[in-house]
Amino acid sequence: MTRSAYPHTDRLLRIMARLRDPETGCEWDRVQTFATIAPYTIEEAYEVAEAIAQDDLSALREELGDLLLQVVFHARMAQERGAFAFEDVAAAIADKLEARHPHIFGDASAAEAQTDRWEKLKAQERAAKGATSAVDGVAVSLPALMRAEKLQKRAARVGFDWAEPAGAADKLREEMDELAQAEPADKLEEAGDLLFAAVNLVRLNGIAPEDALRAANAKFERRFRAMETLSAGDGRDFAALSLEEQEAYWQAVKRAEPR
Repeated sequence: MTRSAYPHTDRLLRIMARLRDPETGCEWDRVQTFATIAPYTIEEAYEVAEAIAQDDLSALREELGDLLLQVVFHARMAQERGAFAFEDVAAAIADKLEARHPHIFGDASAAEAQTDRWEKLKAQERAAKGATSAVDGVAVSLPALMRAEKLQKRAARVGFDWAEPAGAADKLREEMDELAQAEPADKLEEAGDLLFAAVNLVRLNGIAPEDALRAANAKFERRFRAMETLSAGDGRDFAALSLEEQEAYWQAVKRAEPR
């Protein structure tokens, strides 16, 4: 009997098989489906990103394990249906990586820009799967901000894009006016158009909208907590202050931040 080069991977797969056993498995694990597990998969991916943002390698190791569990869980459910197993998942991504790096694993020239080559190969893969539109394959389940950016980038590859950020800026102002003038029944649609236009402008300035909004969220949270701390230090209940008094604390926090 040969010893596995990855004993803990094999152990993890055995644990999941045991948990999913229809007779002796865990009551919770064995009734799960792809649909019920999917939200946990998304949550774990975000927790990986949070550990990276915090530069916490100990947490990253733990969160990557939680994310790996999601892959193992989905693969086990597929194996029970006779569709594929964990090893097939690993083989598929290994094949894809080799195919997308012909300059490393094949005889292609390295002269072509890697990004261009990567996009061409992905386009070929989508076409092989029956894609008929430039926007085919942009997952509906992506966060809306990220999906908007991806849709815009796909459209840009076939020439449907603003030549300059100024055009996107004009469009954003137009959408702001339309939202302000919209009837109540139309506000949802107009609000969506406004956000989509904002993503376009940010993207054309070379900034990832998801990164920009994440940074803005962090800044707002930091400043808001600082306002609460300042008002508490003054013996005042922040929630009981007038908007003008709260704004004064906001400006004080901004002035105190390093330039």
